[in-house]
Amino acid sequence: MNAVRYWAVFSLGVAAGAAAALIYAPQTGEKTRKQLKRHIEDASDYIKDASDDLSKHATRVYKTTIDKAGDVASRVSSVASNVSSAASNIADKVGDLV
Repeated sequence: MNAVRYWAVFSLGVAAGAAAALIYAPQTGEKTRKQLKRHIEDASDYIKDASDDLSKHATRVYKTTIDKAGDVASRVSSVASNVSSAASNIADKVGDLV
């Protein structure tokens, strides 16, 4: 089949498909556009809500982590102080023995 005939048949098929789509379309283009717009707005609202929820959750996790890190730091400081005190006592006892 030569190229001209191929494109002629292809174009005829496209035109027939477009005509069938217009004839059997369940609703008007205006209604379809309104539905698409509404669905896009719904999706946009969902994404905004999800991002707000994620932001709130991330903030909670951050604050909890900071609080726990502060608790761990204070415990480590306390343990370091106890170890230092114990080392000082041991050094004093060793000094007394020598």
